Amino acid sequence: MVHQPPPLPLGSDGEVDLRTPLTSDTILQVRTGRMAPLAPLSIKSGINKTLRSGPVQITKLGLEGDEQDPTFHGGVDKAVHGYCAAHYKSWQKEFPQAADKFVPGGFGENLVLGFMNERNVCIGDIFEISDSTAVLQISLPRQPCFKLNHRFHLPNFAPNTYRLSRTGYYFRILTPGPVEAGNKLTLVSRPHPDWTIERIQRYLHKETDNYDMNLELSQIEEFGAECKDNFTRRVLRARAKANKKPKEKWVPYQVVERKEQTKRITSFVLEAVDKFAEGEEKELSPGAHAKIKLGKGLVRAYSIVDGDKERFQLAVALEEKSRGGSKHLHHEVEVGDVLQVGAITAAVPTVSAASHHVFVAGGVGVTAFLAMVEFYKSIHYSVVLHYAVRSADDVPFRDRIEELKKEGQLVLYDKAAGQRMDIRQIIQSRGWNSQLYFCGPKRLMDQAEREVKELGVYQKEVHYEAFEADLSGDPFEAVVANKGGVVVKVGEDETLLKVLQKQFDQPDSSCCVGNCKTCLVELKAGRVDHRGTALTDDEKVTSMLSCVSRGVGRITIEI
Repeated sequence: MVHQPPPLPLGSDGEVDLRTPLTSDTILQVRTGRMAPLAPLSIKSGINKTLRSGPVQITKLGLEGDEQDPTFHGGVDKAVHGYCAAHYKSWQKEFPQAADKFVPGGFGENLVLGFMNERNVCIGDIFEISDSTAVLQISLPRQPCFKLNHRFHLPNFAPNTYRLSRTGYYFRILTPGPVEAGNKLTLVSRPHPDWTIERIQRYLHKETDNYDMNLELSQIEEFGAECKDNFTRRVLRARAKANKKPKEKWVPYQVVERKEQTKRITSFVLEAVDKFAEGEEKELSPGAHAKIKLGKGLVRAYSIVDGDKERFQLAVALEEKSRGGSKHLHHEVEVGDVLQVGAITAAVPTVSAASHHVFVAGGVGVTAFLAMVEFYKSIHYSVVLHYAVRSADDVPFRDRIEELKKEGQLVLYDKAAGQRMDIRQIIQSRGWNSQLYFCGPKRLMDQAEREVKELGVYQKEVHYEAFEADLSGDPFEAVVANKGGVVVKVGEDETLLKVLQKQFDQPDSSCCVGNCKTCLVELKAGRVDHRGTALTDDEKVTSMLSCVSRGVGRITIEI
């Protein structure tokens, strides 16, 4: 049943006044739905909800007959999702190409309400439902995910919902009871009148480093765990950062495990010699890498397969044309040895707005992506790994690879069996709103970059994670404008990064192969042979990656 609402409060412009103080509102629709495939993806979602007529029982876990993906929705803190019907008119005006999709129920809400919205409800608000025993409490703002992009067929739409504060909100159920369209929600208690959902979203998404606000929000008991834990972690990180004593740039880690994954690839588990202090940030995002000092002047960056900052795993292939790093690790490093670890940084971006994630790896390049593929899989994102190997015997972390294959999230290409990866076909068949990721030997990376350009793929929809780079070239000079105009000379086998670090101890560096922007310097004048993949064409006009790119003749920079 669809209930006709009573007259809504209007502003001077004739639109619904969403800031009108709330004492009660009418439930216009009640909706539930079962988990179903989110076509054309292979994943399931409960976002498609249908109208219910007559009373529907609300339990502690939500409406009877309703299903949710438990990764992001459902549970006692997210039992029922409410959404303001007045928002749909605004969405239709702002996104006319999807106007037919912006109708009540479009956000997968359970309760469609007249004007109850993020500006006039507060965290902890308690509502009674007329003609029912049910009592509900506002517990969380909704955190939008990529499924909204897919729902409305609008790339990167989801951030608009919190930017404009039109996410909706969750209720927890204090007392179960029936609910139906036409019932009235009446406000009976407001313990936190200063904390509207809109104001919470300001600190949840925009001013994330405001310590005082994070502390205040972390102490609100009525908050659902998702937000409360988030604000608490921010407070602990801020305190740890304030109390942390300066550390040496290089930190000792002991090799505690070594395992031959294949004849070419060996894995190493490194553990910090000095344990992390309580509250010190240990968590690593999937796709991170670590810079390691190997002795004899060797410094290399390797992808972290899994673990955290205190204990993590690497896997390294013995390269035929090794520059010394892989040979040193394979032939000289044993369990018990201590290595110096420098920067541990994120490299592969997490692109939560994409509907489908397509990873393409060759050989040991899978180590950059394995944890990320497993992460996306664990939170029910649509993901596939295309993996090319020399032979079936050259597959590291075989049990994890086999698990992906069993779940239909791996396509394996065995060169020895005559199987070839068609990068162009992978790109062309990726589907709408997909994100591409490439990591492998130089031949694979060069082909990927060439095919991406020829097929006109938007730069931000692709990430390249190289593990080798051409660093040599003609000598050049760089005028360092913000260091008194000092001129540094870069030889044919040197990098600008190393020359700058030697003379100025700047800039910082991480991957050393052009994947990240840690070593970025400003380009003030001159021509550059840009290498690496971290910069867009627009960024190359004013910046360069000092770890791989080379000047032509004389350039002017700032660090």
